[in-house]
Formats: sequence, structure tokens, C-alpha cells
Amino acid sequence: MTLDRRTFLAAGAGAGLVVIGGGAWSLLRQPDRAEGPTTDDVLHDPDQPVLGNPQGDVTVAEFFDYQCHFCKRGHPDLMAEVEANGNVRLLMKDWPIFGSASVLASQLAWGAADQEGYAAAQAALMATPARLTEGDVRATLAAAGHDPDQMLESYRQERQRWDGLMGRNAQQAAALGLQGTPAFIIGRTIHAGALDRDRLRAAIAAARSGA
Repeated sequence: MTLDRRTFLAAGAGAGLVVIGGGAWSLLRQPDRAEGPTTDDVLHDPDQPVLGNPQGDVTVAEFFDYQCHFCKRGHPDLMAEVEANGNVRLLMKDWPIFGSASVLASQLAWGAADQEGYAAAQAALMATPARLTEGDVRATLAAAGHDPDQMLESYRQERQRWDGLMGRNAQQAAALGLQGTPAFIIGRTIHAGALDRDRLRAAIAAARSGA
């Protein structure tokens, strides 16, 4: 899916989804409609933590869940490629669709954002087996040197901010027609499903070249 200035919810909006191969597809927008998120809404939400190079010339955004097996399996390759490239702006867009443990994981990781611990908390959670209980989430973070109670309190102090971000991520996922996690936006193209490192590198290169 190629993002133009504005995209729309396919279901009920009359827009057409056209598969163009490789798990990427293009959305046929309706210029006379005003609904749906803009590209800036998705890629430049002011509340979204940014990893990688905040001034990178290509943005990679992943809609993910902390219990998603495919998200976790691909995460080491994603982080390695972002680090090796050095010029990628990375957004991990929390979309907790697998239940309360996923929601808690997002909340606690966000609670570490202002402690400069977000990246470390996320790395710890993404290194776990796919399915988690709420107790697993807390234990994982505690083992990584975090204080889950403090993280939860920090989240609660900024609850309006983080709950707003979570809600917008879910709305954007629906508007973009995403069916599950992981889903990537690389440059202005959406790739549904997991990407291995070679495909990720190729997608970043294509976005950089404007292809």
C-alpha cells in the first residue's frame, strides 16, 4: 500500500485495496473524502517514541504486539539493520491486539519512555517467548533492571498521552486496512506480514531511492 497525502478506511468507504505483490499493496484513495489519517498522522505523531536515528532519511514504522511471535522473531534483524544502516528513523507503533498482557507491556514500556529506558524495556520484552501473562511482563522487566511499579506509575501520570497514542495507533491500523501484526510502513509503502533482513534492506533502499 502506497501512502499518499490521505488514506481511508477501506471497509465502508468504497476505497479499493489492490495487492501488488510481496505483501505490499496500494490503496486507491477517494480525493473527495476527508476521513482517515494523513501520512504525518501515522509517521510523525508527536507522542510516538522514536528509535534509530531521529533525523534519518527513511522512516520504518512497525505495527506490533508484544505477544506477536512473528514480531519478536523478526525484531533482532530489524534492530540490526537499523543500527547497521545508521540513517533510519524507527517507530514501533504499539497495537496490542492479543489481550491484557499486551496492553500492560505497552503501558509499562511507555512508562519508561521519560526515564530513557524505553528502548531497553522494549528490547527485554521483545526477547521473550511470544505469549505472556501480566506476571511474565512484570517479571521480564524486573529481571532487566526495571521497576514495574514505578513504570506503571509513570504511565499513569501521562495516561492521557499514552492512551491517546494507543487509540490513534488502533484507528490508523483500521484505516490502513491492516489485518494483524506485524505490518510495516517503509517510506510510503505498507508491507503486510513479516520481513526478513534482506527484504527489509531492499525495502529501505527502495524508499530511499523513491521507488
